[in-house]
Amino acid sequence: MNKFEEALELYKKEMTDTLKMSDVDHDLLEKVTRGLGPSIYNVDSSKVSCSDKSETNRVKENFLMKKLGLAESPELDAAIKEVCDTFGSKSQKKYRAIFYYLLVKKFGKESVYA
Repeated sequence: MNKFEEALELYKKEMTDTLKMSDVDHDLLEKVTRGLGPSIYNVDSSKVSCSDKSETNRVKENFLMKKLGLAESPELDAAIKEVCDTFGSKSQKKYRAIFYYLLVKKFGKESVYA
């Protein structure tokens, strides 16, 4: 198993075992993960820090607005907060691939990865 496959398996396990998600679109998760490129291999860039305002702004601007094509609105901040809450405040494992996957699903933007 290569490093990408190992990371993908880790994310799947995290989603089913820790986050208790039963209806995971594995194909979409793989596409979102591939879209993150080498950032998934770096300990810092592979995770999202919900307590860091500049980090959440970067998620909003670079992912939600640029990648998904969403317009600036309070709904974007609310969605980021909702995903942060999904992981829980004590979780150190807010993996960017899962975080982005949840945002894609929240906004129904799966077509971006078609």
